[in-house]
Amino acid sequence: MLFLLAALLPVMRAQPEQETASQEPASPSVDSVDGEDTHFQWKSALLESGFLLAVQHSTRMVQAKTRAELGGPFWADYFNSVSTIHTWNDSNSVLTNYIGHPILGAVTGYIQVFNDPIGRRLEFDLSSKRYWQSRLKAMAWTAAYSTQFEIGPISEASIGNVGKHPPTMAVVDLVVTPVGGLAVMMLEDYVDARFISRWERNKSIHLARFYRIAFNPSRSLCNLLRLKHPAYRDTRPL
Repeated sequence: MLFLLAALLPVMRAQPEQETASQEPASPSVDSVDGEDTHFQWKSALLESGFLLAVQHSTRMVQAKTRAELGGPFWADYFNSVSTIHTWNDSNSVLTNYIGHPILGAVTGYIQVFNDPIGRRLEFDLSSKRYWQSRLKAMAWTAAYSTQFEIGPISEASIGNVGKHPPTMAVVDLVVTPVGGLAVMMLEDYVDARFISRWERNKSIHLARFYRIAFNPSRSLCNLLRLKHPAYRDTRPL
């Protein structure tokens, strides 16, 4: 994902200035957004993150290997699990580590973006300081969420003791999830602003929704977490 984003950056930056100005709305005011409180919405962000965490752990509980590790001394097994992080690679596949985790990182990053009344209205713009600040905050949120999920009190290490048997716990997830998540978010932001917004013009609502969901999967999944239609956009209602 990072290599793909790096390859696309020159193309992204080469968009004509006139075209960019005509497509992107003016930056929202820092003090107000349509009369809406611009403070970060902690309650809904934590609830959405908690719901995603519950879904992930519920999925893990279906696996026999997770259930098999539920017994035994909790704290001893937990500390044994988190103390084995000495290598880069874990036992997961390349697809899981370098595709699945960045997509999940983008989903959790969009939780932060969507609960920031200013950030959720910003479109892709590499020259915008505000855009970079927004997406870097999202990466920090993803890093916190990912660290908690891997080695926190309600984590793979505490529930199922992932890491107890090396090399099932490693550095790769702690790094690739937030960094790769940022790359996926920016790629989806770019595709949404430069392509989807054009393709959906004068199209049926069903086709417009298809474009939005198919080409922005992480954003679509995060919309579900906030109980919105997967194709929902804060600035482009259908």
